Amino acid sequence: MSIPDTLLLAVCALGADMPAQRAAEAIARGVRAGGMGEPDLCPIEDELPAGFDVRMRRARAVIVGAERLDRGTLAGSAVFEIATRARQAGVPTYAVTGANELDAFDARILDLQVILEADGARGLSAAGRKLARLA
Repeated sequence: MSIPDTLLLAVCALGADMPAQRAAEAIARGVRAGGMGEPDLCPIEDELPAGFDVRMRRARAVIVGAERLDRGTLAGSAVFEIATRARQAGVPTYAVTGANELDAFDARILDLQVILEADGARGLSAAGRKLARLA
């Protein structure tokens, strides 16, 4: 069995002007520019899509994207659910967010390897390039 080489981009909207699909595509551009192959785009609109767990287990790592990471909004959120499932499956998880307000303990509880703050399409693409080197 070989080590997976695909990143799963499970990305929520990062604001009104950055819907989930657009945010995922911006991160994907950076991932490709960083030297990794085509990522598996999984824009998250309301809930996790059918087959999410299978896609996650086939991935080298999961990159979650959210407008804001803070303790108050995580409970019951897609990001919390994805990070929990990935941790339980042994799949590393990285995060890209517009604003990170998690403390080190909360990030550790979610088992987030790295949290990058990014704004706009260029910032998300830059985050994708960096994650291509880290993941």
